[in-house]
Amino acid sequence: MTVSPQPTVTTATDVAAMSEFATRYGDADLGPVCILIAAFREANNLPAVLGALPRVTAGLRAVVLVVDDGSDDATADVARGCGAFVCRASENRGQGAALRLGYRLAEQYGASFVVTTDADGQYDPADIETVLRPIVDGEADFVSGSRRLGSTYRGDDLRRLGVVTYAALLSALTRHRVTDPSFGLRAMRVGVPTSLQLDQPQYQAAELLIGAIMRGYRVAEVPATMHRRAAGKSRKGPDLLYGARFGRVVMATWRRERLRRRG
Repeated sequence: MTVSPQPTVTTATDVAAMSEFATRYGDADLGPVCILIAAFREANNLPAVLGALPRVTAGLRAVVLVVDDGSDDATADVARGCGAFVCRASENRGQGAALRLGYRLAEQYGASFVVTTDADGQYDPADIETVLRPIVDGEADFVSGSRRLGSTYRGDDLRRLGVVTYAALLSALTRHRVTDPSFGLRAMRVGVPTSLQLDQPQYQAAELLIGAIMRGYRVAEVPATMHRRAAGKSRKGPDLLYGARFGRVVMATWRRERLRRRG
């Protein structure tokens, strides 16, 4: 399907980061598969995470792009030392802003497909081909992993309850079955995220998923595994606060997309 791209807000931080990337890498080739990671203060986790990522997946060359979201540690240097392309934002703005920057770079530098994963080691690299394969085979445009269809670590019952609750809410609002609305391992055609209106600086998973569904993209879920964070603490905040903010993004995005369709 064809969707007209939304005007993209370009900040001074984006311009500077993209300019530095162009100067450092010239005519970089980020395709055909760009594995995109937004990272903030993840110098300790990155070596293990990056070392486990595939260089070929679904029969295609895979390139790793790390967007350093204004870290004040050695995140960028560590990522480069592990062989990843690195784009560094000068300030910490949130995962959503970092991923938007990464989507634009992936599209600009030749990727056909984007796979997002996290820098904390919670997602299994073996699942990358699982989420990507339906897209490469022409069966979907956007595929998300699901811990409910696959597996997750024991504990964190409140977070698990939130996943079930918001999955039911998204399914009802979009009339499309969703089992896991916040899973961070996803694959998509490179033009999908750049065609959507993505405004959220942090709680961006729901905005991306709802936008893709309500704009008619073929969206699917596949079983995937979620592990405990390798080290450090999550920056999503306390579970109740995270849940409230996530719910606010769900409702705001759904209303916006519904109005867009009616208009």
